[in-house]
Amino acid sequence: MAMPNDPIMLLSYVNTKLRDEYNSLEELCKSLGADENELKAKIFSVGYEYDRALNRFV
Repeated sequence: MAMPNDPIMLLSYVNTKLRDEYNSLEELCKSLGADENELKAKIFSVGYEYDRALNRFV
């Protein structure tokens, strides 16, 4: 499954994957072949930032 293009849907998708399958954003991006900086920028555009300690976007 491709990652959602809509930033809000992407936020939900990524946070669910981080909670259920991946120990870090870096691991998720490597596994899914995603550019970490692009993913962060897209989610940041709707007001969320990655919190490494919580391993999710908040």
